[in-house]
Amino acid sequence: MIYFYDGTKEAFLTALLLSYDDPLPVLTSGNCQLALGQRTVFVRADAEKAKKAERRLLSIDKDCMRDLDLLLRSGDADKDTVALGYFRMIAKRQRPVREMLGEDDVLNAENHIRRVTFEIHRMKGFLRFMECASGALYAPIVPDNDICDLLVPHFRSRLPMYFFVIHDVKRKKAAVYDGEHTFLAPLGEAEIVLSADEAAWQGLWKEYYESVNIPSRERLKQMRGYMPVRYWKFMPEKH
Repeated sequence: MIYFYDGTKEAFLTALLLSYDDPLPVLTSGNCQLALGQRTVFVRADAEKAKKAERRLLSIDKDCMRDLDLLLRSGDADKDTVALGYFRMIAKRQRPVREMLGEDDVLNAENHIRRVTFEIHRMKGFLRFMECASGALYAPIVPDNDICDLLVPHFRSRLPMYFFVIHDVKRKKAAVYDGEHTFLAPLGEAEIVLSADEAAWQGLWKEYYESVNIPSRERLKQMRGYMPVRYWKFMPEKH
């Protein structure tokens, strides 16, 4: 059986309950190729069932909702089925299972979570803010995973006096810090008016990058390993 849902936590928990006795469930929030004769179910979030399931799961594993949040943020196509397998195991074993890496469901979930958290760590160094004419800071990003709001606490603690926007261009959404509150908002193409000093700041950044680079010791393959090419688009030192 293939279960289609809207990608939200509430709908996921509802699907978890509906598919509990299904021996081979497939869960997806996107498109899926159907096999001949394969049945489908379109899951609608049931707030009451979702709350009940969440309370029960938290009584078994107090950290499992953090795992679910990270799994649902994954950019991998199979994230939903991976999350479903992991949470079915928690429910059936009636205990935390994250240390049971010999189990495929657990190992797959751990790998997905690791890729999300590793990208969060990477983006703290790869993100580049630009100063707008208003004095606010703007940073476009194209992450593999849905993480723009998870980057806010890091930059909020380091730039508490600045308003800033972290724009996930691929997902057309932005995490906004207004000096006091953080919120998510839909954002397609952004028209940014840069400050008069921004070009100078970018020039200084390029000059620094060039000054620490040693042409005779250039290791492009190693550099791409540490700083993947897919992140270069919004990094001024690479242009």
